[in-house]
Amino acid sequence: MNETLVEDCEQIMLSEFSEIQGKLKVLCAERSNLLDTLRQLEAANIEAEGSGIHDAEYQLTKHEFSGLGRGKYSECSTTESSDDVEKQELEEVSDEDEMSFHDTKEYFIEPNVNCGFIKGTSNYLDNYIEAESQSDVEKMQTTNEAQKFGHLPFERRKKLPDPVEKEKGVSLWSIIKDNVGKDLTRVCLPVYFNEPISSLQKCCEDMEYSFLLDQAYEYGKAGNSLQRALNVAAFAVSGYASCEGRHCKPFNPLLGETYEADFPEKGIRFFSEKVPHHPTLIACHCEGRGWKFWGDSNIRAKFWGRSIQLDPVGVLTLEFDDGEIFQWSKVTTTIYNLILGKLYCDHHGTMHICGNRQYSCKLKFKEHSILDRNPRQVHGFIEDVSGKKVATLLGKWDDSMYYVNNDGSGKPKDCTTSSDASLLWKRSKPPPNPTRYNLTSFAITLNELTHGLQEKLPPTDSRLRPDQRHLENGEYDKANAEKQRLEMRQRMDLFAASTEIYEKRGAGYCRCRGNYKKMGGSPDGLRGKVTMEPSAMSVDIGKLRSRQTGMDAQIYLVKLAKTLLIP
Repeated sequence: MNETLVEDCEQIMLSEFSEIQGKLKVLCAERSNLLDTLRQLEAANIEAEGSGIHDAEYQLTKHEFSGLGRGKYSECSTTESSDDVEKQELEEVSDEDEMSFHDTKEYFIEPNVNCGFIKGTSNYLDNYIEAESQSDVEKMQTTNEAQKFGHLPFERRKKLPDPVEKEKGVSLWSIIKDNVGKDLTRVCLPVYFNEPISSLQKCCEDMEYSFLLDQAYEYGKAGNSLQRALNVAAFAVSGYASCEGRHCKPFNPLLGETYEADFPEKGIRFFSEKVPHHPTLIACHCEGRGWKFWGDSNIRAKFWGRSIQLDPVGVLTLEFDDGEIFQWSKVTTTIYNLILGKLYCDHHGTMHICGNRQYSCKLKFKEHSILDRNPRQVHGFIEDVSGKKVATLLGKWDDSMYYVNNDGSGKPKDCTTSSDASLLWKRSKPPPNPTRYNLTSFAITLNELTHGLQEKLPPTDSRLRPDQRHLENGEYDKANAEKQRLEMRQRMDLFAASTEIYEKRGAGYCRCRGNYKKMGGSPDGLRGKVTMEPSAMSVDIGKLRSRQTGMDAQIYLVKLAKTLLIP
């Protein structure tokens, strides 16, 4: 048989098979979309029946049919940052589109079917029993302290809701390859790269081991200032333990977005707020048993091809009721292997914890090296006012910290757990229900809407963000569409209010760094200092109106003159 004829036949068959394959792919895609739609409708129907909510709350809103569209990850730009394109986007938004950006607090409801604190399946009961069986020193101390102060144990959820949709994979390199050297806080990323908590809640996560500050207060009250300084140092390190295995970034809060939390079992009340927009600045305030903690933080992020470097800017202040103050700044964080290899983060640099009385501390976070068989090490010293070293600290930021009372003459490697070293802090056990977010047991509770809490929260609270709530429930398409809508709404609000804000406060107001502390009560007489800005969360926020919070007070973050101990 002629070879040319055979080749022609093969080409014809390949062409026909390619055409059939294309049709099959289209049919599979249509079938998949149909199944996803059916699942969403079924879930909405179950939610409506289970909660008794009126059908009107589940109607499609106008923004789903606006010019923004519902395309997957259509908000992302791989060539320009959000600031470069926002003016063009604002000009393209029509009057009809603008009307679609209405208040969305009707959406801020946790589905009853998927809530972690609703016991509906045997699977959850098994996990619940397993979680209840865990017991560690920190949990026992927290429970005992809560009972000591008359607080009943409060049951919080142990797992996130089961995802409604299948996770969608997106190439990180396709998103950031054209943003090398840029500030990544200004680059729009799809919701797939987020974890279901905001940066405001991430600040609160640093208070997971607040019992160390309770111990520090008691030691100081008993006259043991050295043990107080050691516990403060351990607390400063403990905030990094939750980073292990966390490969997703928290949501960037909207301007004026807030988060408040009351943990009576820990004895803390926490409040945080996003104040300026660019540069993003988050102010927080926390009150505990005998101490107050506050600070402002900003992250400068740079992408260098294979890694991202995060340089924190801001000062954290801890003040005890007896007047002793400690101040420090966080160290640099670098995320490696963005393109190839296993993704991991490392914290490195020197942390100076400056006290206003007898003791200060210097901690060295050792930078990771491929030749180092013992990574993530932290070592340092406690010094008195004369500069004499009185104690040595050693440990790992993702595991534990130890101390030895000595003059610091020995090498750090000589201070091991087998010698005279004493344990200061040890990381809590991970939750029994791991997800791809790898949230700690404490972080899982941060976005929880417990019974009756929603009515007490202001409309700007992070728990009420629809995109964040959809992501927690595993509704990725809805989360991405809501994230795009809220970010566009924020740009519109800022564009409309920018002239008025700068006329009132001066062009340099948002660029100057200050110290933010909590003020209770009405803002009357302080209207020029209250740091409330226009918000995409509610049309009322930004007009300096009083708002009822879950702490039974009107709370604002006020800019005060900064007095630093750090040189």
